[in-house]
Amino acid sequence: MAVRDEIVWRTGAVYIATAVVALAILVRILILQTIQHGRWTAMAERYVYNTSEMPAVRGDILAYDGRLLASSVPYYTIYMDTRSTGMSSYTWNKGIDGLCAGLAKLLGVRSAAGWKAVITEARRRGDRYFLIKRRVDYETLKKLRELPIFREGQYRGGLMAQSENRRINPNSELAARTIGYLNQGTEGTVVGLEGSFDRELGGKNGVVVKQRLTGGDWITISDASSVEPRDGNDIVTTIDIDLQDVASTALENQLRKYNAHHGCAIVMEVETGDIRAIANLEQSEDGSYHETYNYAIGESTEPGSTFKLPALMAALEDGVIDTGDYVDTGTGTVKFYDKVIRDTKEEGYGRITVREVFEKSSNVGTSKIIWQHYKDNPEKWVSRLYAMKLNEKLGIQIKGEGTPLIRYPGDKLWSGLSLPMMSHGYEVLMTPLQILTFYNAVANDGRMVKPRFVTAVMRNGNIVRRYEPDVIINSIASRSTIKKAKKMMEGVVEHGTAVNLKNSNYRIAGKTGTAQIARGRTGYRSGQRISYQASFVGYFPAENPLYSCIVVVNAPSNGVYYGNIVAGSVFREIADKLYATSFYRDYTTNAVAVRKYAAPEAGNGYRPDISKVLRDLDVRYRRSATNDWVKTRESGDTVKLVDLSIKKGMVPDVRGMSLRDAMYLLENSGYKVSYSGKGKVRRQSPEHGARYFEGQVVSLDLNM
Repeated sequence: MAVRDEIVWRTGAVYIATAVVALAILVRILILQTIQHGRWTAMAERYVYNTSEMPAVRGDILAYDGRLLASSVPYYTIYMDTRSTGMSSYTWNKGIDGLCAGLAKLLGVRSAAGWKAVITEARRRGDRYFLIKRRVDYETLKKLRELPIFREGQYRGGLMAQSENRRINPNSELAARTIGYLNQGTEGTVVGLEGSFDRELGGKNGVVVKQRLTGGDWITISDASSVEPRDGNDIVTTIDIDLQDVASTALENQLRKYNAHHGCAIVMEVETGDIRAIANLEQSEDGSYHETYNYAIGESTEPGSTFKLPALMAALEDGVIDTGDYVDTGTGTVKFYDKVIRDTKEEGYGRITVREVFEKSSNVGTSKIIWQHYKDNPEKWVSRLYAMKLNEKLGIQIKGEGTPLIRYPGDKLWSGLSLPMMSHGYEVLMTPLQILTFYNAVANDGRMVKPRFVTAVMRNGNIVRRYEPDVIINSIASRSTIKKAKKMMEGVVEHGTAVNLKNSNYRIAGKTGTAQIARGRTGYRSGQRISYQASFVGYFPAENPLYSCIVVVNAPSNGVYYGNIVAGSVFREIADKLYATSFYRDYTTNAVAVRKYAAPEAGNGYRPDISKVLRDLDVRYRRSATNDWVKTRESGDTVKLVDLSIKKGMVPDVRGMSLRDAMYLLENSGYKVSYSGKGKVRRQSPEHGARYFEGQVVSLDLNM
């Protein structure tokens, strides 16, 4: 009996102990699942799972014709999961030699045997995230995906590619400061178009979930918490890449020739204010030139003689002078208080007209005019300059615009010398772009338009926002004053200080400027050395202005510093390029007679349609084409039809086609289309024959 009781007691004790342990486990489970659920879930997420931002692809910055100025190019970091659960031993054994041979060929770094050794060792260790190579481009990634083992995909072949985007400027330093860059500092992006349009270009980052693997590596996984990023929009600028190249090259050559410290050149379309080219170059320590600062929009300096135009226009507008009035410039010097103002011609110009004062850029004549008529009421003259908006920022689309300075009588630094000094461009500060905008207004019959750098924001080839030309003031002066100002500017080139720019093909109107540069406390002289700023600003063709341009060269040496030579030569080179490519047909003096029986221009496009039109018009044509898409060539009174070459993966030539035909051909080739204008396609970007990925946008420029 005693034995039986002992057994029962021990069994009961075991049961009770087991029940207590089970109850304790159950209570612990309940606590973990309820009270401490949040704590342990967070810890698990922290050590096993993690979320991070997936950066959006930044939008492209495009030239006016759709060509790339800045783009985000995808690069990839390639990993291999050597113990991928879906990878069979058969796949491994059969493909490892071919994989390693392909890696050696595509990536180099090591031989095929070397690749096999390191990958085999990684598999032995059980590496789930073995690094193959960083910064692999897309074309190489596509080839890697075709290699043995890797061609099986991520789960059966172990190939993992993590993307990252790198910003590139395909045109190197062309307009680099205007395009800008991404500032990773605490203040964010502030440079150029990249900075000003960061919100549009940046898009919205997504969220990606990663899982921690043995060894500490993290791998991206699919999860309901993941959020796809929203890629940035594209912006279409006003920049013409070809003209930008001309401006930059011409400016750099001149800076080198005269060993100048820095310079800038801007080309503006008169009617719209569109900036077609903007070059900024500065000399580095090794003597080379680079875009390091946007002098065109950011550097406020004393403009010198280019300020004589608004100075004299104010007097013309007030009616105190006329261009035919005479001014006695004497022997080339005049003294105001203790300051002597001189002309460049040592013996002076004597008695000359107001128009000649401007054409010869007489400092004496200009200062005498303004002093004589405004010394008792300087507020009237300065107020007229203010009415022409010369004291206000332009409010352009790029941050960093310099502040203009035109003092008002009574200001702290106003003195008795201020009026005569300001009259020829001293004691005032303006940026090159602000000066150009004023001259552009004269070319535009008084209508001042704000410089425009961006015309549209696009998404997936569709315009989501347009930026129309913005008028600052409808007229800076009366028609009479504008007309007289134009005549004075034409005279500068016809028989004034810029006669070296005169040519027989088209006429230029403008103004030279040569200003001494103030050097802080030392004034305009540092020892025996005086630094100068040479400039030329104007427009062309003079009788019907299409483009305005300013060139400023700072601190030229080698003994030459006059605006007509140092800056004017760059202006002329840019103008010649534009004349040869943009408006030659409208301004050539020798028109070609149209042949009486010449064949009409039939354009390019769909062969059956072109053939029908030619038959209906009773135009002779000869067909050597066998394809549906053709080009036409005129030969005397006959139109020839020849095949249009269309190759897969290359952009077809749609120039000369109607919009309907061009869109049909491009969209059936896998491209998206954006266009502007009416008529036939005159220009396309990218150009025909370029390799282009399906789904990308081809931009068309149409004209009648």
